[in-house]
Amino acid sequence: MKHKAKILFELASSFFRIGLFTFGGGYAMLPLMEREVVEGRKWINENDVLDILAIAESTPGPLAVNMATFVGYRMAGIFGAIAATGALALPSVVIITIISVFFSKLRDNLWFGCVFKGIRSGVLMLMLNAVIKFGRKCPKKLVSFIMLFAAFAIAVFTDIDIAFVILGAGLLGIIYHVLIVKDISEGEEK
Repeated sequence: MKHKAKILFELASSFFRIGLFTFGGGYAMLPLMEREVVEGRKWINENDVLDILAIAESTPGPLAVNMATFVGYRMAGIFGAIAATGALALPSVVIITIISVFFSKLRDNLWFGCVFKGIRSGVLMLMLNAVIKFGRKCPKKLVSFIMLFAAFAIAVFTDIDIAFVILGAGLLGIIYHVLIVKDISEGEEK
């Protein structure tokens, strides 16, 4: 029981820090999350991060919250999921509540506006860092690049909802694996 309480405390404290010191949502949190749960705590490995990222992006809800839930569940079951998710969300809830109380008074304040312009620049850098870092780890196959550019083009140049693009890419991945990869592996066995 003591061991489980320690894991729950470590999950809560780690995800609280991630939530407290990261602005900009899930993609901005990814480098910090990876540093904490892969490199620091060694709760999961780099391949797990890619799998959890794919699942978290495909399920309803914010990316970072979904990832915290998956990592927490893996480490300590349902209570771990609750601890990680709650701890990640708590700083945002408190900060947003405080800002909302003062927002109407601060909205036109020059310093307040400058702070948020600076934060936006930092968030953009964190998101770009996540794209580059995770892009390096993804499998580099021709079919992956074709799907990447097709999904990008559909998302940018059409009015198709991004949820359908994600579902379509997942379906194409299944079809590719079942029809192409399976046939290749069966051919190698013969």
